[in-house]
Amino acid sequence: MPKVLAIVGTDAAAEAMRQVNPDVVAAYPITPQTAIVEKFAEYVADGAVDTEMINVESEHSAMSACIGAAAAGARVMTATSAQGLALMWEELYIASGLRLPIVMTNVNRALSAPINIHCDHSDSMGARDSGWIQLYSESAQELYDNLLQAVRIAEHPEVRLPVMVCVDGFIISHAIDRVEILDDSQAKDFVGEYTPPRGYNLLDPEWPVSIGMFDGLYGYYYEAKRGQEEAMAKALGVIREVGKEYGRLAGRNYDLWEEYGLEGAEVCIVALNSACGTIRSRLKSGEYGSQIGLLKLRVFRPWPGKELAERLSQFKVVAVFDRALTLAGGWGGPLCREIAATLYSQPQRPQLVNYVYGLGGRDLTLEMVDTALKELVSGVGMEPVRYLGLHA
Repeated sequence: MPKVLAIVGTDAAAEAMRQVNPDVVAAYPITPQTAIVEKFAEYVADGAVDTEMINVESEHSAMSACIGAAAAGARVMTATSAQGLALMWEELYIASGLRLPIVMTNVNRALSAPINIHCDHSDSMGARDSGWIQLYSESAQELYDNLLQAVRIAEHPEVRLPVMVCVDGFIISHAIDRVEILDDSQAKDFVGEYTPPRGYNLLDPEWPVSIGMFDGLYGYYYEAKRGQEEAMAKALGVIREVGKEYGRLAGRNYDLWEEYGLEGAEVCIVALNSACGTIRSRLKSGEYGSQIGLLKLRVFRPWPGKELAERLSQFKVVAVFDRALTLAGGWGGPLCREIAATLYSQPQRPQLVNYVYGLGGRDLTLEMVDTALKELVSGVGMEPVRYLGLHA
């Protein structure tokens, strides 16, 4: 039977990893991710898992070890944050280009400079075109659930791409939450055993292969990239299929996004991760009637453009909350830019407003959310990009 625990987000991630019992975990500590691999190292030391734990000298080495292990047919997991993810940059593309189903928790943290160890989404957003699937988690419960599903998604024969499961640093990673944990046997049955298909295992003597060769001017690099793109497109269906199956098991359904109060609404707010709880709490107050609803986006990569275009074009106003900037000049955050591109070809386009918030861990307060909601209800004086909580 499932059990309910009061645990912090990092422990929820480690618990999911324990139940998956991966063959290899290679990791390097970095705040605020460190507690995940510390806890998992305890499981290794206590014999609760039979994982090969590799303590490396950098995040670049961590992902390199993960790539080597996955290429040899192992089920592999890791975790990182911010500068650690940045140090992996070269290896992120290699992992996805080699179609290796590595699962990694990314505890979202701001990228320096200035030096900052607190939450924003600049790390994962910077890696948005690296070929990794990206799932976002509002709570510790969703982090746990997403990690179990990520294993199935990554290893699906029509996908075979690495998956990054994101969660807000400190806000969720270090806060105690109510988390319902599946029975170990349920989790084990759900993720199943991993047997890499032929052609994806360096240690299969019956099917010798070369992995990571030079693919020069007249090779098939172009076709390989196109294959990754096709796998990303297929991943949307796999994510939904796995989410439904997990819902039948755990009673918590997962799709590309989750809606709150959008039936009959004229304004749709789109947001990621923990901000959704703050926004939802204000909408639940009833103060804003039925005019505004929330679309909590769970899947950022692959980008569900067709599905979002159909849904969002029904509203008069779409307000996008971004916890990152593109630093490209104008039009604020990366999530808003993706949505703007998605809506561009629609015959009926809603007004688009971007609220940038919470960079470097600055709180998204109820008062800030109220400011945005009142502006959206009044519909007057709204600039295309607004900065919530910016010091004067």
